[in-house]
Amino acid sequence: MAYDHSKIRLFVDAPLTPGAAVELAADHVHYMRAVMRQREGDRFHIFNGRDGEWVAELTALGKKAGAARLHERIREQTSVPDLWLAFAPIKGARLDFVVQKATELGVAVLQPVLTERTVVRNLNLDRLRANAVEAAEQCECLGVPEIREPQSLRNLLGGWPDGRGLIFCDEGGDRPALEALDSVKGQGTSWGILTGPEGGFSDAERALIQAQKRALPISLGPRIMRADTAAVAALALFQATLGDWDTSAVHRSA
Repeated sequence: MAYDHSKIRLFVDAPLTPGAAVELAADHVHYMRAVMRQREGDRFHIFNGRDGEWVAELTALGKKAGAARLHERIREQTSVPDLWLAFAPIKGARLDFVVQKATELGVAVLQPVLTERTVVRNLNLDRLRANAVEAAEQCECLGVPEIREPQSLRNLLGGWPDGRGLIFCDEGGDRPALEALDSVKGQGTSWGILTGPEGGFSDAERALIQAQKRALPISLGPRIMRADTAAVAALALFQATLGDWDTSAVHRSA
């Protein structure tokens, strides 16, 4: 079956199997009924990050409740590189932007990190997840990244897995990003990207990061970037050099 890019896509937590009935959450019911003007019998796409993407048919759509029945699976589940984005939270819409774009670009884990200069320390994780879900639904991703509880930079580094490289976006460094990333091609390691807050890392934090066994400092160029821009730039560089942008698959996000 040819993939229909015009279909509505919904993310659910329920298992997806042939013929299964799936209850729709209240926000999905409102969206399908009041926003998209769908009716019983209309078809859409549904995914859960585990079982691929399916064609579903609305079997009930009331004011507060709704249900759908699954038909055929149209996309097998795929995965993104085992990539984490550890980032210092920033304010409001710019934080939403980071979560949305990281989901679109392809990450497995989003890890908020509290640094000396981090201003935003109280996070609404439900809001972050909602932003990630919306981005996945709109951009034909097959899954949603795990969003973890915030932790301090020291705790993050202290518990950093031995087998995972750490790409450090170092505003005080001078090694070009492409040169640094090319130097580790073919190593087959898992990676994390670490970006700082507005105002950057302190000298003590930079020293702590650089002391990490698998730290790979990179420079993002001669211009100062805002924190949200730096995160997106670093993810794009990773995907272009060590990630999955060199594949020929039409759908490669999950």
